Amino acid sequence: MTGLRGEGRSHVPVTWVGTSWKMTKTLAEARRYARRLADAWGDGTAMPGVQPFVIPSATAIAAVRSELGSSPVLVGAQDAHWEDAGAWTGEVSVPQVADAGAVMVEIGHSERREHFGETDERVNAKVLATLRHGLRPLVCVGETAAVRDEGGADAHVVRQVEAALRGVDDPSGVLVAYEPVWAIGSRGRPAGPEDIVGVVAAIRASAPGVAGVLYGGSVAQGNAAELLAVPGVDGVFVGRAAWSVEGLVEIAYLAGRSRQVPSP
Repeated sequence: MTGLRGEGRSHVPVTWVGTSWKMTKTLAEARRYARRLADAWGDGTAMPGVQPFVIPSATAIAAVRSELGSSPVLVGAQDAHWEDAGAWTGEVSVPQVADAGAVMVEIGHSERREHFGETDERVNAKVLATLRHGLRPLVCVGETAAVRDEGGADAHVVRQVEAALRGVDDPSGVLVAYEPVWAIGSRGRPAGPEDIVGVVAAIRASAPGVAGVLYGGSVAQGNAAELLAVPGVDGVFVGRAAWSVEGLVEIAYLAGRSRQVPSP
């Protein structure tokens, strides 16, 4: 898929490094973060091949996009409804988040699935709506500790991916974030490469045309490089470790270094 809103048409592989702020940051804090990130990142030439993104609360999307100015940092929304408009009190639509400056939509995070009843069918509807309006879906998938302990992680995640992409003719505009539920949050257990390599390979096999597979779940400065070295991982989706500008930039720097090919 080409011509995604707010993005160029280059097919050069990139390493994705981004963060969702969840329900944190006031408008003033969001503006301050975006200004500092724009200054720190510059035009991106210092970290070629790395594509940064931030996903603030809906209330801050427009302000963050404005403060980033001409920075190459992309802005996303944490969720969007599958209908373009209507009597859906409290919801926001894909056209509305696009109007605010978002070019990505995070869909199907485990917290949405667990606490708000997000089903595979709703995830799919949101993916289709996001693509219909030229935005990039970032589809979150992952298994619980119980599913992994029973040996069903690969099959569980593949079912989620296939359900999310049902009816998508060209998945090249879609990113998939593999986030094992047991590794997410302040109480999460950081995963090692051996924990994720099989699931990432299964995602790749089931959806070979997607734009990239990211890993998320207790990603931090101390483990980002080894996670990025896992075959098939195209980036990291970071939580609290990137809620400071310094944290995001440091992880992006590590990502850039991890993808540099030594000269012969």
